[in-house]
Amino acid sequence: MAADAPCLDVRDLEREWRDALIAKDEDVLRRLIHPQFKLVGVRSTGSVAVDLPQWIDALNRMDIASLEVRVTECVALENTIVATVDAQWKVRYLGQLIDERVLLTDVWVREGETWRVIRRHSSPVPAGVKID
Repeated sequence: MAADAPCLDVRDLEREWRDALIAKDEDVLRRLIHPQFKLVGVRSTGSVAVDLPQWIDALNRMDIASLEVRVTECVALENTIVATVDAQWKVRYLGQLIDERVLLTDVWVREGETWRVIRRHSSPVPAGVKID
C-alpha cells in the first residue's frame, strides 16, 4: 500500500465506518456516506443495488455480532480514494444468520476537507481463497 496520507486516512475511515455500523450510529454513518451512495452486491443468486435510504433501512433490521475490515490496497488521487477491503462479518438479518467474508471496493470522494464513500461493491470470497 502506498504510504501517502490519503491511503493512511482511508484505513481510519473504514474503521470509523465499521464502528458506526456496529453501534448503528446513523449520524456518523450519514457523515461518512455520500447522499448519492450505492451499494452493489454480487452473490450466486444475482446482484442487488441499494441506495443510502435502503441501506440504512436494512441496517436497522440487522444484528451485527462482529465485523472486521482490513484495507489491502489503496489508490489515492486528488479527490478520490479507491480502497480494496477484506471484510468478515457475522450478522443476523431477517431471521437468518449470515457469516461471510467479502471483498469490498469502496470509492471515497473528497468534498472540501471531508471524505465520504459514494460507491461500495461487495463480492463474496470463496472459502480457501487468500487475499494479500
